[in-house]
Amino acid sequence: MATKNRFSSKSSSSASLVPWLGIAAIVILFDQITKITILKTFRYAQEMVITSYFNLVLAYNKGAAFSFLSDQGGWQRYFFTGIALAAAVYIIYLLKKHAGQRMFCWALALILGGALGNAIDRLVYGHVVDFLDFHWKSWGHFPAFNIADSAICIGAALFIIDELRRVNK
Repeated sequence: MATKNRFSSKSSSSASLVPWLGIAAIVILFDQITKITILKTFRYAQEMVITSYFNLVLAYNKGAAFSFLSDQGGWQRYFFTGIALAAAVYIIYLLKKHAGQRMFCWALALILGGALGNAIDRLVYGHVVDFLDFHWKSWGHFPAFNIADSAICIGAALFIIDELRRVNK
């Protein structure tokens, strides 16, 4: 039995790009609303304990994941924004080409929304606004993150699951 190859088969031209862009837009909207709310409610580094393992905290990240390159001279703002915008163009191309492949497109739409949500922060504030802070006893605090980061991670997980399912068919 032949395996389905996503990159050699054409999707139906009638498959719509709109639902996937709608999902990305919802991610961006939810991400930006939560960040604006935190920015209006908290001072920098202010924490609010929610549970024994979760806080809200206003943190800024000038770098990438886990504050990678955050201590550089400011060029990384434009570098990471450029990467996000280039990735967005490529993701939209993939969504158009494979609009009928549901899990793959869910993954791409979540990643697109997350990437653009964080790119908006970099353009508007010069850094990404993070506020979700999980911690556990002596393990310490996981780096603060936001809704956009969560969407990117969920999208990446869906992408891996989709690929494993495709390969195992």
